Amino acid sequence: MTVHNLMRLSEEAELAPTGTGDGLAPPRSIADDLAERAARVAKVAALHAEEVDRDGRFPREAITAAKALGLMGLMAPRELGGEGVSLGEIANICYALGRACASTAMIYAMHQVKVACVVRHGVGSPWHEDFIRRLVRDQLLLASSTTEGQGGGNVRSSEAPIETLADGRIRLERAASVISYGAEADAVVTTARRDADAAASDQVLTVFPRADYTLERTLTWDTLGMRGTCSAGFTLRASGEAAQVLPVAYEDIHAQSMVPAAHILWSSAWAGIAAAAVDKSRRYLRKARGAAGELPPSAPYFTRANAALRQVRALVQASLARYEAIEADADALMAPGFQSEINLLKVDASELAVAAVSAALRCGGLSSYRNDSDVSIGRHLRDVLSAPIMINNDRILANAGPSALLSEVPAGIRG
Repeated sequence: MTVHNLMRLSEEAELAPTGTGDGLAPPRSIADDLAERAARVAKVAALHAEEVDRDGRFPREAITAAKALGLMGLMAPRELGGEGVSLGEIANICYALGRACASTAMIYAMHQVKVACVVRHGVGSPWHEDFIRRLVRDQLLLASSTTEGQGGGNVRSSEAPIETLADGRIRLERAASVISYGAEADAVVTTARRDADAAASDQVLTVFPRADYTLERTLTWDTLGMRGTCSAGFTLRASGEAAQVLPVAYEDIHAQSMVPAAHILWSSAWAGIAAAAVDKSRRYLRKARGAAGELPPSAPYFTRANAALRQVRALVQASLARYEAIEADADALMAPGFQSEINLLKVDASELAVAAVSAALRCGGLSSYRNDSDVSIGRHLRDVLSAPIMINNDRILANAGPSALLSEVPAGIRG
């Protein structure tokens, strides 16, 4: 038996539930702490990361591990079975997973964005509260369908409407240009026009469990990086109860929950990718250091990479602190100043993460450029290059202009 197979068996044995019977609840005597649970999932993700990237396949082992350790419904309130975990704690998990496998980290981040929306805006709605309980109990994986047809990345515009049938049920048929890990998800959370007479910007957000919809693949996913997210295109055909539509306009969900959670969690995952690359460049320098302790000429690139990593982490921390300070204030979350800040987080974090990984590559030179090196940064670079074009930075900067004009220029360093 190979060392690889022994490691795999060891991981599977460690993750096996003890005395729970359902295979879902975390083994309470071993992995109560969130950081430890995240580290265990990250170990599984790292073990399969190269294969996931090479084959462009869903990181099934890592997501199964996350489910086994109860990481899918962490943000659900305790009264609905969850752990009431904050967005900041989820960001830490995304960072840890990003260091191990970028596709796993992004899948987990996208899932948690949907959880954040359903939890914040669904509590108080009987149907959604029941769904949240099921999410926690069954550790469901939620996919997102917010891009559509010719609209591309404009998530504030929908073509397909919610249709209300004669019996009061609803139906939706949507040309979804991307549904990341759609074929693997247990439910999909999708935007749609409120009805056939509504404007494209008059949207709702609806939850459809797996039994309520079918997917017909229309586009494949053969990309440079983030290959394991399996972000294919589908025709989504769904039907359900009218109660499955969240009782809040998507305009409010978008500003209060979707954008803050997405940009904080995505940025945390990208920071994790950058951290993995910086760690490899440090490892290269330690190996390349001469007998006299002299560093190679490429060493200054490590300083650049490390500085960029520090910057992206600081940006995420600052935006997270700002979000948590106003989280309960819907008006503050929708204010132009915060919206400008949270949108620019995505732009700046994505560019800095790319800069960090690129500098780490320059530090390691040919050793980091090679795919067969233990300090290879090829996968990290290909994955992080998705960051500026995932909801394209150009689109965000163009849309952020009006909000930026309305926000005040800070008068000082603090405050």
